[in-house]
Amino acid sequence: MPPDSATLDSVIALLDRLVSFDTESAKTNLPLIHAVADHCRMQDVPFRLAPNAAGDKAALIATIGPMVDGGIVLSGHTDVVPVKGQAWTSDPFTMRRDGTRLFGRGTCDMKGFDALALAMIPAFKAARLSVPIHIVLSYDEEVTCLGSEDIIRQFGNGLPMPRAVIVGEPTMMQVADSHKSVCTYATHVEGHEAHSAKPALGADAIAAAVDIACELMRLGDRFEQEGDRTGRFDPAFSTVHVGLINGGTARNILAKQCDLLWEFRGLPSVPLDTAYRHLERYVAEKALPILNRYSDKGTISTTVEVEVPGLEPDAGSAAEVLALRAAQANHTISVSYATEGGRFQGAGLPTVICGPGSIDQAHQPDEFIEISQLSEGVAFMHRLIDGLR
Repeated sequence: MPPDSATLDSVIALLDRLVSFDTESAKTNLPLIHAVADHCRMQDVPFRLAPNAAGDKAALIATIGPMVDGGIVLSGHTDVVPVKGQAWTSDPFTMRRDGTRLFGRGTCDMKGFDALALAMIPAFKAARLSVPIHIVLSYDEEVTCLGSEDIIRQFGNGLPMPRAVIVGEPTMMQVADSHKSVCTYATHVEGHEAHSAKPALGADAIAAAVDIACELMRLGDRFEQEGDRTGRFDPAFSTVHVGLINGGTARNILAKQCDLLWEFRGLPSVPLDTAYRHLERYVAEKALPILNRYSDKGTISTTVEVEVPGLEPDAGSAAEVLALRAAQANHTISVSYATEGGRFQGAGLPTVICGPGSIDQAHQPDEFIEISQLSEGVAFMHRLIDGLR
């Protein structure tokens, strides 16, 4: 029998409960948060909520140990991606055990880590910690990574300042110290309708949008040529991608409107607004003058939708030292996806990513996590306690 099978059983039971809440990002997470609040009350653990402006979502922070500086944060998110259109073989919001695997939406990304952190509360309390462990559960990570910001702002301003943050996204319990940024944009081209036989009477929004898309692809080619000197990322360069173009009325009418949805994923060392600033310059110098070569009726505007900062390596940080010791590892990795880690790091908090499960299972139908990963997570947490001592 594993040395801490009771805790593992508690992790599985809590995960079953958390999965039962449909917390797709477009929906409220309050029933789950209220259930976690009840769990904290039963454990006599103080907590506070940070609701969003609409009042239909909230983040939660629970603190075990003394309210002093120098503790650590265990950070997870409560929202999950949609299941619509996916071919699930069972109810995605009813956890199903099949052999060594636990199936259900969020089991891997990332309610498995949430359940792990909550199940460890009795062990955290028994350790008589000299510095606190803060458990942060956020919302909207899958769409904006903004749901943790209200709590992050409270550190050092009502909450003790931690010395390290571990974000429990699925890494197969390896310690990741870096990831790219993700920025999403919507570019709107407003033209002027005219008969296609008389193009000089109008401004073709589609033509301008295609020109912009081509420039973004040229920018992507430039990023690829510049590459990544660290050799830690796959692909080994920043990327630009146009995902959707929509516009026009009919084949024989110059398009009045056209919209592009595009994204930029930057290496951690590349400024967040690099692609945006490049496009703004191109629009002002090239695209807009061409659109308006016959008139002055065309406009081009780009809206910043989401900017999620990357996570930069911070060799020797308190977060890296603690996590590597707890993972019994001697090196870090990079991950290909974005997390809330960059927001914690941007607030001056040393941050790494380490959690159970494989990102390959995230967002998939029949998402699952291996029970052995949760068991590794329990062992990691016990070693983390030892490291804090």
